[in-house]
Amino acid sequence: MGLILAIPIGAAGCKAITVADEHTAPFVGSGRVRVLATPVMINLFEAAALDAIEHLLPDGHQSLGTHLDVSHLAATPVGMKVTATAEVIAVEGRAVKFRVSARDERDLIGEGVHDRVVVNVAKFDVRVQQKIAACKK
Repeated sequence: MGLILAIPIGAAGCKAITVADEHTAPFVGSGRVRVLATPVMINLFEAAALDAIEHLLPDGHQSLGTHLDVSHLAATPVGMKVTATAEVIAVEGRAVKFRVSARDERDLIGEGVHDRVVVNVAKFDVRVQQKIAACKK
């Protein structure tokens, strides 16, 4: 029998940061302007999704990101707070789909959808170790 997830539609999570130099495009290598880097915004979306569901997963399971379709709509300067939210909009088998958005103190700065899949950590680690061993041959 397959894994039954007790994740309600509408479950939500959030993650916030104050933009610092280590969150900027020049620091992460994604541009030259000292504003929130798109990869950092994406990390916030994933962290918000984790906040929404990880506490609902069975022991020995975690979720892994599999797909992002997001737009970065506005720049956020250093010193401004950014809050990302993720809301469960669908659960099908082990797959969970989120609507994600991020706002700074003034604007909506990003939005889209994010997919995650729930895995058994022990089984997943076996596959990772097999891949490592295969690469060493």
